[in-house]
Amino acid sequence: MPYDHDLVVLGVGPAGEKGAAQAAYFGKRVACVERADEPGGAAVHTGTLPSKTLRETALFLSGFRQRELYGLSVELKPELAVPRLLSRKNTVRELEVARIRWNLERHGVPILRGAGRFIDSHTLEIGEAGAPPRRITSDTFLVATGSRPFHPPDIPFDDEDVDDSDTILSIDRLPKSMLIVGGGVIGCEYASMFAAMHVSVTLVEGKTRLLPFLDTEISERLRGAMHALGVTFYLGQVTTGIRRIQGRGIVTTLASGAEISAEKVLASSGRSGWTEGLALEDIGVKVTERGAIQVDGNYCTSVPNIYAAGDVIGFPALASTSMDQARVAVCHAFGFAYKRQVSHLLPFGVYTIPEVSCVGLSEEAATEKKLDYVVGRAFFRENARGKIVGDQDGVIKLVVQRGTKKLLGCHCIGERASELVHLGQAVMLLDGTIDAFIDMVFNYPTLGEMFKYAAYDALGAMASSP
Repeated sequence: MPYDHDLVVLGVGPAGEKGAAQAAYFGKRVACVERADEPGGAAVHTGTLPSKTLRETALFLSGFRQRELYGLSVELKPELAVPRLLSRKNTVRELEVARIRWNLERHGVPILRGAGRFIDSHTLEIGEAGAPPRRITSDTFLVATGSRPFHPPDIPFDDEDVDDSDTILSIDRLPKSMLIVGGGVIGCEYASMFAAMHVSVTLVEGKTRLLPFLDTEISERLRGAMHALGVTFYLGQVTTGIRRIQGRGIVTTLASGAEISAEKVLASSGRSGWTEGLALEDIGVKVTERGAIQVDGNYCTSVPNIYAAGDVIGFPALASTSMDQARVAVCHAFGFAYKRQVSHLLPFGVYTIPEVSCVGLSEEAATEKKLDYVVGRAFFRENARGKIVGDQDGVIKLVVQRGTKKLLGCHCIGERASELVHLGQAVMLLDGTIDAFIDMVFNYPTLGEMFKYAAYDALGAMASSP
């Protein structure tokens, strides 16, 4: 018997939306299932867009850029800051939810409200509060249910002043002090954001280096910039207890014996795949202890007609890669000769203050691979646009193979780093060399012009050493 649909997508975040639209574009009968009141997933409601919106709002409200440029002192009124932060976040969220609904509607994709549970590999039961469950069938499924914050059992999340990366977005006041447990991307982003708003921030991280996936030089530059913002670091330290003590607020004890008091604690302990209640394992889909669905190179699970993409499959758990994973999954499932793989060059953007972004090999990775390379740098302080925007510390760093002049890696820190990195990414994707930057004519004044001078610096390094 025919199925109700060709494809049913569970979850309407970045992966779910793009996967559904891709299949519908090629004429497939598609429906989405979403448990939340509105589509968008963590990217729209609790993660990517809200945190980046809060970052920009924090920079504006705190007068951070103005005080760097003009020496102006901007008074931040804590009682007004949070309402304005949340207001801007909500505006962006509403606009993006409307865009997602419009995109699915124009592709003829309905959103079925409720929580899904697999009955068998082709049947899904949808349950919604106050309504009897209903069943739908589909030839193929794409699970894109995303992730949620992981709660270690030793952290008292039941305390109103202990937040995870989702609940921190619902703060009702700007605290005077905050301790952040976990120096990953989320922890670093919130640490710099709150420090810019004059909150006394302490960051505790078990690793001895900040964001070790970054090039070491860039990581150290970020740590220095965050320290200048006022962030206090306890690197190579782990917590042994977090508890409320009368008169001292939330007290965090470190393995070293040190005790740190703070008005609020943000525990950024990673995320878990949101697979609870789907009954995936009952139908043979393999899931890890942290809820991540295991997939192959085509994003197919251990059940041939069930695919998964996005945060629910784990690393890298980026909205950008999630979208492409879903497109690849759908194209493979239906044999579309359109998009058959996710690019091997994945850019990483860290929306700290300052921004950091990278693609390709770091210096350390190039050394481990025993490649013969040089480094070229260009500094914002020596660039006309850098002077205009007042960024004295930004850097573009290129890792270049000696002899061939092939671009191996691009690393940016500073204003608009997450935008700038794409120029390096494009050259690398085309297997290009730094001659591309030398030959290009850039608008003046622009930050992009620094790629030319970083390339000249790399050429100089080649000429000065054998």
